[in-house]
Amino acid sequence: MFKVIIAIGVVLLVIILLTLFRIGTLVNVVKGTNKEKVGSSNKINAGLLLLFMFVAFGLFFWYSIVYFDDYTLPQASEHASSVDFAFWLTMGLTGVVFVVTNVLLFIFSFKYQHKEGGRGKFYPDNTKLEILWTVVPAITLAGLVLTGLSAWNNITSKASDDAEVVEVMGYQFAWGVRYPGNKDAELGAYDYRLIDASNQFGIDLTDENSYDDFMPLELHLPKGKEVLMKIRARDVIHSVFMPHFRVKMDAVPGMPTHFKFTPNKTTQEMRDELGDPEFDYFITCTEICGRGHFSMKLKVVIEEPEAYEAWKAEQPTWLKLNEDYLEKVPAEKRELAKIKAGIEDNTETEASL
Repeated sequence: MFKVIIAIGVVLLVIILLTLFRIGTLVNVVKGTNKEKVGSSNKINAGLLLLFMFVAFGLFFWYSIVYFDDYTLPQASEHASSVDFAFWLTMGLTGVVFVVTNVLLFIFSFKYQHKEGGRGKFYPDNTKLEILWTVVPAITLAGLVLTGLSAWNNITSKASDDAEVVEVMGYQFAWGVRYPGNKDAELGAYDYRLIDASNQFGIDLTDENSYDDFMPLELHLPKGKEVLMKIRARDVIHSVFMPHFRVKMDAVPGMPTHFKFTPNKTTQEMRDELGDPEFDYFITCTEICGRGHFSMKLKVVIEEPEAYEAWKAEQPTWLKLNEDYLEKVPAEKRELAKIKAGIEDNTETEASL
């Protein structure tokens, strides 16, 4: 709210100054005293531009310094430092260029305002200067692109074979998560045509790997182990954003995406670091996806590997919670489905799977 008030105040100040300037011009026209080719308004405009530069840059630096901690969240993944480096390198270089070019723009506007009898210098070209302002930006931008590409490849390249796999589904207006289960550690196949009110992921029950999949209400992940997050969307475009882990990826209907990362701070460790016992990690949506977009949050719990494995072992399978769907399992696989889903306790058979 405070930021909005500041923005409104700046806009009103500009409107007032423009109105006063216009009134002064109209008064001179009515009095017939405005006979100069270029009136005093030229100097006023040049001065106002200079004033605007000082006010705007003053607000820019004040806001950047005072609220710096609000947009520099603590890091909670192994690759976070490379993402931050690419971000601040880009911000630093483009910020310096932005400040220098705009300061020169306003100073030149003031210095070279119209003066009676003044003449501009004819300066048709300068080959060395043109080469300089072409080559330097090209090299700089290439460096920024390569730095960003390296950070991008860190999270999108192939995950290791022992990575923890989790599927995230975005839909209006919530997130769903699916784990591959404890029996086979592989996600079952899916088919979007099988999606209904209960089978929100469209699980294909002809695939044996789907029988032990489970879908908790929270996303739990182990500290220190690589996580491969497979991402889907069921209706419109969403975007998975986990700011403390420096990962973000669009969830697009019909086009599965993914990223990988390794959490390196548990939820409790982050609470201790921030001194906030109520802190929790969240997945949020950063793609405007409808009226309920603001409510798309999913709690993320990072815990030690032992606690994570214990939590996984306690999760009931989706098929166990929805036994009616056993009818959709092929008859010859129904007994296997009951065992893998934990509907029937058959230790000897289970051990042979």
